[in-house]
Amino acid sequence: MFKILKVKDEVRVPPVKFDLQLDQAVKESLQEQIEGKMNSDIGVYLVITEVLSVGDGKIMPEDGAIYYPVEFKMLAYKPEINEIVLGEVVDVTEFGAFTRIGPLDALVHVSQIMDDKISYDAKNAIFTGKKTGIKLKEGDIIRARIVGVSLGKGRSKVSLTMRQPCLGSIEWINKDKRNKKKEK
Repeated sequence: MFKILKVKDEVRVPPVKFDLQLDQAVKESLQEQIEGKMNSDIGVYLVITEVLSVGDGKIMPEDGAIYYPVEFKMLAYKPEINEIVLGEVVDVTEFGAFTRIGPLDALVHVSQIMDDKISYDAKNAIFTGKKTGIKLKEGDIIRARIVGVSLGKGRSKVSLTMRQPCLGSIEWINKDKRNKKKEK
C-alpha cells in the first residue's frame, strides 16, 4: 500500500551543499540518504515530497557536515497481507512468475497461478492451463492477492496468489467477463 508519511529525523548535509539554499540542501541530502532504501517496518522509501521544517544545525567533531533536525513528508510503499495488487510479469521460471508490484518484485508460485493443471514451456517461458488453455507469459498484467510478506535488509520476499475469483491475468478476467455476458 502506498502511504504519505510525516517523518521527523536528522539529516547530514555535507560541505559540498553549503552553497545551496538551506531547504534545497536539506531536501537533496534527504533524497540521497533515504530514497530507494528499505525499512522492514515502513517499507520502501520512494520519494521525499516536501520538507516541512528545518531546525538549528549541529556540527559534529571530526565531521565537516552539519546535522539538521528535519520534519518532512515522503511517499512509501509497503505490501500488506490480503492486499489486491496489479503487477506486470517480468520473468517466468519453472517454479513461478516474478511480478513487479510497485517498486518490488513478488513471486506467484506455480501452485498459485491457476486452478488448472499447468504445463511449463521452458523454451518460450509460458505457463499453460491443460484444460482451459489459458496462458501466462512475461509482459502480462495480472491482478493478485498478497499472501506473504517478508521485508528485510537486502532481501525482500512477497508472495502472491491468483487462485481466487476475479484474480489472474487481466486478459483472462476480461475473457471470463465476456463469456458470462454471452451466457446471459
